[in-house]
Amino acid sequence: MLDQSEIELFRTNVRKYLEREIAPHYAQWEKDEILPREVWTGLGENGFLCVDVPEQYGGFGAPFRLSAIVVEEASRMGFGGLASNISVHSDIVAPYILHLGTEEQKQTWLPRMVTGEAIGAIGMTEPGAGSDLQGMKTRAEKDGDGYVINGQKTFITNGQHCDVIVLATKTDPNAGSRGMTLFTVDTSLPGFARGRNLEKMGHHCADTSELFFENVRVGADQILGGEGKGFANLMNELPRERLILAIGAIGACEGMLERTTTYVQERKAFGQSVAQFQNTRFKLANLKAQVEVNKAFVAQCTDQYDDGALTAVNASIAKYTTTELQGVVADQCLQLFGGYGYMQEYPISRDYVDARIQRIYGGTSEIMLEIVARDLLGRG
Repeated sequence: MLDQSEIELFRTNVRKYLEREIAPHYAQWEKDEILPREVWTGLGENGFLCVDVPEQYGGFGAPFRLSAIVVEEASRMGFGGLASNISVHSDIVAPYILHLGTEEQKQTWLPRMVTGEAIGAIGMTEPGAGSDLQGMKTRAEKDGDGYVINGQKTFITNGQHCDVIVLATKTDPNAGSRGMTLFTVDTSLPGFARGRNLEKMGHHCADTSELFFENVRVGADQILGGEGKGFANLMNELPRERLILAIGAIGACEGMLERTTTYVQERKAFGQSVAQFQNTRFKLANLKAQVEVNKAFVAQCTDQYDDGALTAVNASIAKYTTTELQGVVADQCLQLFGGYGYMQEYPISRDYVDARIQRIYGGTSEIMLEIVARDLLGRG
């Protein structure tokens, strides 16, 4: 078990790396609307990808909280697109393969994901199926000793760079949730095609793509977690996805507060700093209080995850409250910047647009509330 000094040393190393290797280039990557491939290998070489993957697969076997620091610090520095890319790779795709994969699947993908040689994506959302996963139409039909996959996915993070996709398919369209199966799909296979890099409101450097599957043939050994067990496996893995989004949201909130606190102390209006007005002081104090309360609950959820006890309800509460708060912090902090907050040269403007997606992906705020309501009241 790592002690606090080791955890903080890792955090310091992450911050220094982000300041040295990411910060000078991030604005340009946002304009380019994609991260260079070498960003991934750089992160891998420095030990910042898939940190909690066991040592036999190339990782450090560290606790989840150490892996989460990478996303937390990237979010704190205002690198929302990068944080999104990393969280999908390290905190969604890698755990799916680690927890559900065969030994061959783990050996094939995890060491290369740790180094950044292979980039992971998860293929769930379709043009007609977002939160309603049972409405998906991508099919995997048995053909001899394998399967043939046909279908389309959209809004896929890491879609332009990905080498492996944890792909949700229907293997039995008549079996409802029991007819869904996950596969690990190698993107070098014939029949796979990437669509355009989608233009988004925020997270501009985070490549987000349409993916197409036309008679993509995979072996039965690429089934991830058992045929027909895809929906149950997704439900089991979603709490970590929602927790890492909550951790990123808290990091983003703290970063916005830090940048705004600095700005209002430097900015002068009516002969005094903006920080001397009671409105400014009370607004920032109120936001700080809300962030700290949410941070404490997220820390509790992190402990529960490390103990194997994080429930879907608590993960949903964490995701809902922190991402909603992120939107509030972004809005109120931008207001304190005045007209300058609307200018792209000030990072708070990017913080504002980057915050909006947090209430949508990983399960919308409305879905989070429904999960909590069902626990309280039943299905109704």
